[in-house]
Amino acid sequence: MFRRPGVLAAVAVLVVVVAAALAPGLFTAADPVRGAIADRLRPPGAAHPFGTDELGRDLFARVVHGSAASLSAAVLAVGIAVLAGSALGLVAGTARGAVDDVVMRAVEVLLAVPSFLLVLMVVAVLGPGTGNVAIAVGVSAAAVFARIMRAEVVRVRGAGYVEAAVVCGTGRNTTLMTHVLPNAASPVAALAALELGNAILTVAAVGFLGFGAPPPEPEWGSLIAAGRPFLASAWWLTTLPGLVIVAVVLAVNHLGHTLRSENRC
Repeated sequence: MFRRPGVLAAVAVLVVVVAAALAPGLFTAADPVRGAIADRLRPPGAAHPFGTDELGRDLFARVVHGSAASLSAAVLAVGIAVLAGSALGLVAGTARGAVDDVVMRAVEVLLAVPSFLLVLMVVAVLGPGTGNVAIAVGVSAAAVFARIMRAEVVRVRGAGYVEAAVVCGTGRNTTLMTHVLPNAASPVAALAALELGNAILTVAAVGFLGFGAPPPEPEWGSLIAAGRPFLASAWWLTTLPGLVIVAVVLAVNHLGHTLRSENRC
């Protein structure tokens, strides 16, 4: 898989972005919060690779430092969705009967609500903030993981090696944790890679609406929102952070689709 040029390019993009999130000082020494009015709205150049914003702050530094908030929120959201959705799907696929009906009807209700609308509803209840946005995105995506996990658990439970384990006297919990869950988890892992790209976009969209990290803390969505009034005179304020989001989402989605195709093979 890693001999493919597209996969290598996607991995390179993700390595750079993760490194920027973990150690932003490796990429820039500029302060992402403080600026100089004399340097306001400078176009991209040697001193400021992404230009400066309306307060003279280095936009490249703000994008680099904002990657930590955006990526951590997206990863936390996917983690919440995987844990909550997988637990619900595992319970529904194992218990069956009335428990299965109740859980899957609740999942269908969540799937019937547009995911972004559900995110906004949860954020309205919890309040703004990066952590609350991550919880909201995770809740909205949990139903998809629940449905996938339930389908895989039902499929694996009918496999010959699971029936053989039961006949040999293996306990229910042991069979579930040893045979069912590991073999049902592979499609869920591939879906998690795909869902990470959606989570990055959703976190950025919520930040664009002003519900993400509070100012002046940088976050990818809020950077684009802040540059919107200057589209005609300072294109770089929205274009360059937007291109960073596009590159990261394309890299994540490419890896997710590759993992999914490898899993099917």
